[in-house]
Amino acid sequence: MDGRMVKVGLIIMIDKKFLAITVGAVFVLGMYGPNVAEIVQSAEAHGVQAQLQSRFIQITNEAISRQSLSTGETLVLSGTLVSLVEREQRGWISLFSESTNSGNRWEIMARDPPGIVFEIPGNSVTNYAITAKALEPGVYHVHTQLNVANVGPGLGPGTTVVVEGEPILKPIAWGMLAYQSVMIAAAYVVTFATRPWQVI
Repeated sequence: MDGRMVKVGLIIMIDKKFLAITVGAVFVLGMYGPNVAEIVQSAEAHGVQAQLQSRFIQITNEAISRQSLSTGETLVLSGTLVSLVEREQRGWISLFSESTNSGNRWEIMARDPPGIVFEIPGNSVTNYAITAKALEPGVYHVHTQLNVANVGPGLGPGTTVVVEGEPILKPIAWGMLAYQSVMIAAAYVVTFATRPWQVI
């Protein structure tokens, strides 16, 4: 009888330890998991994992008109989109920048091809250019961001840009803010649905 009680007691003790370890592991993953994912994504965004080794469209010949400017001045980020598939695709390009300061403010002045969304013919070579005005000083790592419908976003190699001067404050365009919020939400859905997100 005592032997059975000891066995039952050991099983309960082991179950409690297992439960405590499981709860602890879930807690630790909850705390540190997002940070690890962010570090991995950041490293991949800088080309450590993949520099757009694309199966669909590659960003090539990425170039920037200037690497230092003052707020209010513009830069042009240009390059070539090379389609590697036969079917036509819809895409949109934008400027993606990372900065060590809190500012990350650019105003897109012009896009070539024009418009937000454009057609990328199959097996084609399409030149692009994005003109952006600097609104806040800082040291930025600026990339071309190409978003392909039903595939996801990808980044070009990127270039460091230094912006000096006083910040330029602009009134909030609420309509544009709502539009951008919808676009960002859609991009997040596509991003998490089509990992790895660099390979487009």
